[in-house]
Amino acid sequence: MKNICVFCGSNAGANVLYTQAAQALGKLLVAQNLRLIYGGGNVGLMGIIADAVMDAGGEVIGVIPDFLMQKEVGHQAITEQIIVNTMHERKQKMADLADAFIAMPGGIGTLEELFEVFTWGQLALHQKPIGLLNASNYYQHLLQFLDHTVQEGFLSQANRDMIMMHQQAPELLELLRNYDAPSAEKWLDAALV
Repeated sequence: MKNICVFCGSNAGANVLYTQAAQALGKLLVAQNLRLIYGGGNVGLMGIIADAVMDAGGEVIGVIPDFLMQKEVGHQAITEQIIVNTMHERKQKMADLADAFIAMPGGIGTLEELFEVFTWGQLALHQKPIGLLNASNYYQHLLQFLDHTVQEGFLSQANRDMIMMHQQAPELLELLRNYDAPSAEKWLDAALV
């Protein structure tokens, strides 16, 4: 595990703990000799984590669509900035570069990125670990909803367990390192529901 893709908000959020979590994760990635792969922005938690990695002497690869570069939200002081044409290309490139994924607090874009790689994992298009950095319990309701999807027969427990969660970055990285991809099929047996 060398390249960690972090999905996070292009806003910093209302809780200072989100900023602190992004800074702490950035420093930890450098301390563990891990490269940050992210959406290439200089705003919100995206900019905060990229700055934290760069300030600690680490490597950051950003992937950003051209239209966002033109809006001047692309980070100019990272190791490498890859400019793509579309949001779809951005997600695919980040996924290709990543060995693991972490979702920090964020909005709809963060959730969309998270659920796309979750879906790809469920379909065995990759076997990379996926974790939630649950700063200030940001993802508690989402985890409850995922448990609800299991109870209602739309998601197997094995596939639900693909999403790992911890409030602290060191423990989350350890969970990602020890991940073993499920061999369960995406499709549930109707007789078992």
